[in-house]
Amino acid sequence: MGTPAAAGTDAASETKRVVTCDLSFEVAEPAEVVVQIVAATSAGRVVADRLAVGIDGSPSSSVSELRSGHGETMQVIQAERGQLTVSYRAEIDVAVQPGSPGSTAAADRDRDDQSAAYERQIYLRPSRYCPSDHLVGFAVAEFGAGLHSGSGVTAITSWIRERVGYVPGSSDVHDSAEDTLLTGMGTCRDFAHLGIALCRATGIPARFAAVYAPGLSPMEFHAVFEAFVGGRWYVYDATGLAPRQSLVRIATGRDAADTAFSAVNSGVATLEDVVVTATVGAHLPIDDHSQDVELS
Repeated sequence: MGTPAAAGTDAASETKRVVTCDLSFEVAEPAEVVVQIVAATSAGRVVADRLAVGIDGSPSSSVSELRSGHGETMQVIQAERGQLTVSYRAEIDVAVQPGSPGSTAAADRDRDDQSAAYERQIYLRPSRYCPSDHLVGFAVAEFGAGLHSGSGVTAITSWIRERVGYVPGSSDVHDSAEDTLLTGMGTCRDFAHLGIALCRATGIPARFAAVYAPGLSPMEFHAVFEAFVGGRWYVYDATGLAPRQSLVRIATGRDAADTAFSAVNSGVATLEDVVVTATVGAHLPIDDHSQDVELS
């Protein structure tokens, strides 16, 4: 997913990210299919991109696009019977760093105080996959109450990394952070949910981020979480499977229910295949987990 940089490596290649996604659905009855696979506009400057939707090999025009206030995108597809394919490719220059104009981090800070305070309250509340109210006793006993520092989130992240086993296929869409804590195993999605739930249970606002992750092996969609510390959103990944500096944001929400890469709202459609790639232009950054990192 990246190679060591050669002498004289073009500086522009250091900030290049190329992401692709190919989805295939079998549509048995006309269906409304929603996908979230396009990189958020905050991730950087799009050098080139392409999104193609087809039914049985023919282009489909029954696609509408919805954007969030964070620059995240949903494609809503009215699919007829047949083989539905969705193909996305983007080349992104991530030279826009968190905190500079146009980044999600800057937008979060520039929002008026009342809106920011409202959002923090939302990300303190329990949600479908992060029932933090069920974990308060454990969280306070293990980590203490009223945590407001990055060290508190780092302690939670380290605890998950040391105590929970990363086991692909060990959970399904019904499992919450509570299930992950009880079984002691999970996937990246479960690690993120548990981090969010434990943060909220100790008084730290936290949110879920779906990302492309150069360096991840095997390659697929990845999940991390962000915690609000000192007025800024920092990204944490208890799996340690990909450097945080290489991540490309797709969608953000309370948990995975808000950020699913595909959903069928009506009709009958079955996801049959998913192929994801994500690369950096030169070499993968080295992630020092003692350092704070913001996700664009």
